[in-house]
Amino acid sequence: MNQHRPDRPRRDRLPRLFTFGALGADDLRVLPELLRGETVGGALMLAATVAALLWANLGPESYEGLRHTYLGPLNLQHWAADGLLTVFFFVAGLELKREFVSGSLSRPRDALVPVVAAIAGMVVPAGIYLVTNLVGRDGKPTGWAIPMATDIAFALAILAAVGSRLPTSLRAFLLTLAIVDDLGAIIVIAVVFTSGVSLAWLAGALGCAGVWWFLQRRRVDLGWVYVPLFVLGWWCMLSSGVHATIAGVLFGLLTRSTAEDPHDPADRWQHFWHPISAGAVVPMFALLSAGVSVNLPALREVFTTPVGLGIVLGLVLGKPIGVFGGAYLTARFTRATLAPDLRWLEVFSVSMLAGVGFTVAIFVSELAFVGDEHLVSEAKAAVLIASAIAGVLAAIGLRRRTAHRVALQQDS
Repeated sequence: MNQHRPDRPRRDRLPRLFTFGALGADDLRVLPELLRGETVGGALMLAATVAALLWANLGPESYEGLRHTYLGPLNLQHWAADGLLTVFFFVAGLELKREFVSGSLSRPRDALVPVVAAIAGMVVPAGIYLVTNLVGRDGKPTGWAIPMATDIAFALAILAAVGSRLPTSLRAFLLTLAIVDDLGAIIVIAVVFTSGVSLAWLAGALGCAGVWWFLQRRRVDLGWVYVPLFVLGWWCMLSSGVHATIAGVLFGLLTRSTAEDPHDPADRWQHFWHPISAGAVVPMFALLSAGVSVNLPALREVFTTPVGLGIVLGLVLGKPIGVFGGAYLTARFTRATLAPDLRWLEVFSVSMLAGVGFTVAIFVSELAFVGDEHLVSEAKAAVLIASAIAGVLAAIGLRRRTAHRVALQQDS
């Protein structure tokens, strides 16, 4: 995505980043470049998730004690969900802005297939969840938004790990899909999970956004101006009753981006903040949010209760049905076309990869069942299990397609 990305770090430096050996200035400069790639960020998120699961099951008292430790007005769990994730959504907003201006969403005909696929990939899982919970006993329809979103970091990390020899247009398809998914999740969070809005605080947040837009229009390029403005806007949004992460998206979308300038603020700030988001923000959120009890009764609940079953079916079945079906029908019945170097079996593998719904799905679980710790834990366990199943199935499919491509190249 970054058009001015530096050269790939030398392999002989990489091991020292993960040892106790002394690191020089050159070694420390390698770390942000590693974090700008999807594989390392996905690995850190996975490690944080495993650590949270182990901690929550081996030392539940200390884990819950940490999550509910207050630091100022919020406890650490809320700081992670309301504070740290704002940076994650700010980066998502920057990427959305760049895609709208000069990326895959700037040309409607090229974007139509993955955009419709993403919309169908949100509607079908939500529909499956609703049917499961409306028909089942003691269902909770309020969780319908949980299986809607795709986790960008995990999905791109899996694709980078097992599908590196597949066409680059497949990554663009997945990225567009995930970005539209994120946009849909942001809209749902703003509309559905917002109540008791304070107009005065909301006006303050929008005022900060207006100042941000004005400074961007005037090409003011002073970081010390934007950081306090961001914090003030975030606090106003948090106090207004609208979820605080919306502030991050709003500031990202209002940041200047032009097709003519590859080093505009949206590009530079994404280049700076993405490693922080991937290396610290998302792993910290995973550590403080992914810890759920994993035992036989809990696993049984995932597959026997409407909430757990609806999430698993929504992510594992609903996502590929919606994404692949939406893409195929759009290409079949409109003038939009699939990238010429892609095959439908590869699109199907990516549609399974869209079922990896981790960060945003866990976040929405906390919003959908706020105040009910048992349901939140059940939903999180279902998200983790469904994401693991979808990721494994997608990895198998992508690896087989990679082997097929390699065999064709060797034959030719």
